[in-house]
Amino acid sequence: MFEPLKEALFWLQDVSEHLHVMQLRRHLRQPAKGFDYTRKGITTQALVTRIHPKHMQLRVVDVSQATPSSKTFRFERIDGPIPPYRAGQYINLFVEVDGIQTSRPYSIASSPQDKFLNLTIKDNPGGFVAPYLLNELGVGDIVETSGPAGSFYYEPLIDGNDLVFLAGGSGITPFMSIITDLLARKPHIKIHLLYGSRSTDDVIYGAELNELTVGHANFDFSLVISEPPDGYDGLTGFLSADLISQQIGDLEGKTFYICGPHAMYDFCLASLADLGVPGYKIKRELYGPPIDVTQEPGWSEGVSAEAIFNVDLMGQILHATDGFHGFKSLGNGCFEAVPA
Repeated sequence: MFEPLKEALFWLQDVSEHLHVMQLRRHLRQPAKGFDYTRKGITTQALVTRIHPKHMQLRVVDVSQATPSSKTFRFERIDGPIPPYRAGQYINLFVEVDGIQTSRPYSIASSPQDKFLNLTIKDNPGGFVAPYLLNELGVGDIVETSGPAGSFYYEPLIDGNDLVFLAGGSGITPFMSIITDLLARKPHIKIHLLYGSRSTDDVIYGAELNELTVGHANFDFSLVISEPPDGYDGLTGFLSADLISQQIGDLEGKTFYICGPHAMYDFCLASLADLGVPGYKIKRELYGPPIDVTQEPGWSEGVSAEAIFNVDLMGQILHATDGFHGFKSLGNGCFEAVPA
C-alpha cells in the first residue's frame, strides 16, 4: 500500500534536487555571479584540494587472496581524509617497475561510506604492472595514486530505478562498489547482476554477492560460467541475448551497465542491440588496455606490434630508438623519449 507513495516521494526528491542544481547553475552563469576559487586565498584553495585531491598517499593495511589469480588490497590514506567520490569511480595507481615509472587505473571496489579504499587486482600473465603489484605490494607499503575519477556511476534522474549490471572477470569491481552503496542508500532501486566468469575459481566476491541476495529482496545475482567443471548445475555459456532475456524478463525501462574484458563489449552490445535496448540506456566502462593494439580500429596497416617509429603529437615529434624506457611528459601535450 505504501510502496507507490515511497516511490513517488523518492522521485519528487530527485526532481527537487535536480531543479535546485539547475537553478544554481543558471545563477552562476550570469555575468559577475560566479567566482574564481583560486583568488579566494589559501583557505579556499586548501578546501578545494581537500575535496578533489590530484594525488593521494595510500598505505596498504590488509591484503587478502580474492581468488587464486587475484588479491584485494585495502588502503588507508595517510596524507588526509579519503575524499568524496561516486561508487563506480577509479583511481590511477603510480608505480615504478624496473626503473620505469608508469600508472594503471583500478576501480574502487569499496563503498564511499567506508573509511578505506579497496582495490582488487587480477593477475595478467605477461603483463607489466599487475604481476609486480601481486608479488611485491604488501602490508605497510605506501603508494601514490590520483584522486577518484571517472563517470561510470549511477545517475538517478537518467538511469531510473531498475538497473541491470553485466560484469565479466575483474570487471565486477566497480559493480561491487555501486551495489553495496545503492543497497545501503536506495532501498527502492532494483538491481540484477549478471556476472560472467571463465571458471568457478575465477569468481571474485562470489560469497559476498550471494550474501547480499539473502539480505536484500531488491538484488538478484546470476552467475554465468563459460568453462564449467563437471557436474556444475548453474548457468553456463556467455551473456547472450537469449540468456539476458531469460534472466531479466521485460527490458522496458531498464538501464544496462557493462564492465569487463574488451572482448565482452562487442558481444554484449550486440546482444543488447538484438534485444532492442536503445543506446542511451547503456553505460559502459572501458576496462584496461587492449590485449593486441594492432587489432584496434585505426591501427596503421602493415605496422607490426614490434615496429619502432616516430610519433607526431600536436606538432611535436617523438623520436623512438632502440634501448629507451618510454616517454616522459613535458606538459602541454609534449613528451620526451627516456633512454635506458
